[in-house]
Amino acid sequence: MKKIKVASPGRINLIGEHIDYNDGFVLPAAIDKSISMEFSVNGHASRCTIKSDGFDSILVANLNKLKKSTEGWHNYVLGVLYEIQKLSPKLRGFDCYMESLIPVGSGVSSSAALECGIAFGLNELFDLGLDKWELVKLGQRAEHNFVGTKCGIMDQFSSVMGKKGHTMLLDCRSLDFEYIPTKLDPYKLLLLNTNVSHNLSTGEYNIRRAQCEDGLALLSKRFGIEKSFRNVTPQMLDESRNELGILLYNRCSYVIEEIQRVQDAVKALKAGELEKFGKLMGQTHQGLGKKYEVSCPELDFLVEIAEKDPLVLGARMMGGGFGGCTLNLIHVDGIDQFVDKASKAYKETFGITLSYFFTFPSQGISIIENEGV
Repeated sequence: MKKIKVASPGRINLIGEHIDYNDGFVLPAAIDKSISMEFSVNGHASRCTIKSDGFDSILVANLNKLKKSTEGWHNYVLGVLYEIQKLSPKLRGFDCYMESLIPVGSGVSSSAALECGIAFGLNELFDLGLDKWELVKLGQRAEHNFVGTKCGIMDQFSSVMGKKGHTMLLDCRSLDFEYIPTKLDPYKLLLLNTNVSHNLSTGEYNIRRAQCEDGLALLSKRFGIEKSFRNVTPQMLDESRNELGILLYNRCSYVIEEIQRVQDAVKALKAGELEKFGKLMGQTHQGLGKKYEVSCPELDFLVEIAEKDPLVLGARMMGGGFGGCTLNLIHVDGIDQFVDKASKAYKETFGITLSYFFTFPSQGISIIENEGV
């Protein structure tokens, strides 16, 4: 009986938040925290059983009768099965056991790791012949159609395409990308987890996307340009301020500024100008909080503490928002003192215990074991 084990990583995004669905540039990397998945053919034509360590529920699915579930994580898996069957007739019954080392709700995209890990593992198990880009897009469609989050492509791309020691500059319009050697010494990437989720992320995520689409439609019509934020200049935006209204103006303003910030950040990273890179991270957080309005008091509090520490070059919220982690670029000499100070202040202010972890750019989805036929 054929068996296979894969590791599917989460991701960080150094800069370029909420612009992957707006034709922007992003700078993500796969991380060293992953979901391990063991797959085996079970001999059934259509019955699939997925067990997850850490969740009480077990997903039992019938490939002939796939439908949405009321259990949150189930839909990420069901969506992938549904999309695979559109592309290949080879899928059959299987068993899968999963164990995750990715902190759930921390903004490092455990959902994309789950989607892409299932897709990658089944592609190998049943020799479906899908290439990496097909797996990336399949995972995105699963999230759109079964989960209901109209995400961009960055998270799935990062999980599949990651390369150890590199971030990736992805052009979300053309899907061209470049591996960027990422040397941060003597600084490290520290994630502070707020351990809160305000349950707004999916609904508000879709609202932000719709607002950007509305603003872009108005701008493209007014100036006779193709519908892409890459064609909108700051001057065009300013000339349309009254017509857009303050809400859509702010949303579009953030997108246009962030597209440029990512390009500036890549230049700084290539030149080893980490202080400049850190300042751009801070500007991103301010834009996300004030113009895009996806931050929350807990995230803002942690970023403010970081901004006052001379050994932190930059800090910002990461992920969809309304909770999750802040990403901090911090000197190794300042880590212990900073974490202690932030933890005490956070507990005192919010009554919540802060958790944290370090990470670094790592390999994308990979096969750990393959027992063959």
